[in-house]
Amino acid sequence: MNSQVLTNVVLGIAVLGLLIYRQMMARRVSASSLRLTLILGVIGIIEAVNYLSKHHGGALTIAALAGSLVLAVVFGLVRAATVKVWIKDGVAWTQGSWLTALLWVVAVAAHLGYDALFDHHKGTSGVGSATIVLYLAISLAVQRGLVLLRARRIDPSAVGTPFFGGPGPSGGGPSGPGPSGGGPGSGPFAGGSGPFGGSGPVSGPGGTGR
Repeated sequence: MNSQVLTNVVLGIAVLGLLIYRQMMARRVSASSLRLTLILGVIGIIEAVNYLSKHHGGALTIAALAGSLVLAVVFGLVRAATVKVWIKDGVAWTQGSWLTALLWVVAVAAHLGYDALFDHHKGTSGVGSATIVLYLAISLAVQRGLVLLRARRIDPSAVGTPFFGGPGPSGGGPSGPGPSGGGPGSGPFAGGSGPFGGSGPVSGPGGTGR
């Protein structure tokens, strides 16, 4: 493992740790959260372009990269189903579960394992480590996009406006779920209506969803 590959792997693990940490916390749902995804996407694209400029594997390299990104989308879709979404005091909140964190780890393992399949080809060696940040960014974008859609389907007014939005017209809430409002539903697949959620808002431990 050369120094560049090691650097990419360490960076990917650091980003993974940050993502898991942030998603295990109760946070307000807002399109402004997509800014982190954009930053990671820019970094990932720069790394991928830098790799492709040095490796000329042709169609095989593109196929390896495309397959990896398909994995990113699939894991993003699956993880979105494990994120809890609820409404409290007119504000949409979200929080990942232990299954969300586990699926992030599995996603990275799958990415690096997929890379190992192509590592013996000269033109595709190291493609996984070079694209790990881009992989994480795309997977995160898919997950957050679906979570945002679920929150809007529960209560469109509870989600802030893109990039600069905060809570909807009902006002803000405290920094996390409390006894007076709604909270996460039980089970890893709790959440409001959406591609993977239930048919309506989620009841919380101290109140009912909207």
